[in-house]
Amino acid sequence: MRLSRTRVAGHFGEWLQGLAAPGGPVALVTLPCPTLCLTATARPARGLLLQDPARILPPGRARAFLRALGLRAQARIRLLPQMPPGGGAGASTAALVALARLCAPEAGPDQVARACLTVEGASDPLMFRHPARLLWASRRGEVLGHLPEPPRAEILGGFYGPPKRTDPADQRFPVIDDLLQDWARGGDLAHHAALAAESARRTLALRGPAGDPTEALARALGALGHVIAHTGAARGLVFAPGTVPPEAGARLRAAGFTGLHRFLT
Repeated sequence: MRLSRTRVAGHFGEWLQGLAAPGGPVALVTLPCPTLCLTATARPARGLLLQDPARILPPGRARAFLRALGLRAQARIRLLPQMPPGGGAGASTAALVALARLCAPEAGPDQVARACLTVEGASDPLMFRHPARLLWASRRGEVLGHLPEPPRAEILGGFYGPPKRTDPADQRFPVIDDLLQDWARGGDLAHHAALAAESARRTLALRGPAGDPTEALARALGALGHVIAHTGAARGLVFAPGTVPPEAGARLRAAGFTGLHRFLT
């Protein structure tokens, strides 16, 4: 094996997340983010040697993941993330997807998703080519439906509050079957941003933290809506492309946001 390299894009929270029906599975529509990514390299080695300065992926979990794919890696893997663990940007799923691409390039996305579920109990749909077009059951590792592509948007956001890793046993989410139905019908960016804002609003009302400033910032800066990582620290404002006010970044920093990112969906 020569030096191999791969790059896996993360996500910036979710457009929507909650129970697909009363008592139903946790479902989400992810918000892909090209600026939050993980780069991984592989060199030949005896066994699996994992270099992971950010401590995203425990070596035992990496080996269990490869066993779930029917492999025993002979590689030195180095993981270089550009997203914080627990931020709601998909760091752990991105690390596993990168491992699969380097060590099991023939594995399909459904197989990779099942292996992710085996070792983590939940996953983001980062192994798929168009993850934002999927209604994804994160605790089942399966596609519940296919959706129209969300309208093009510009997102400005960052991380608010401490990191929090996803608990796969956590089912404390609001029911969002009405939002999912409206999302599937399509519409313009203002419509989708309003649905995302309502999903964020319901989750924050149920799970906290109290006093989250994201919605107030969205109103003050003229955003069409806002998005959150429903189990992480990412928070963002949704704008039509090219309409982000010049003072927006400073306002977010003053409100306590860190690690600001600005990107087009």
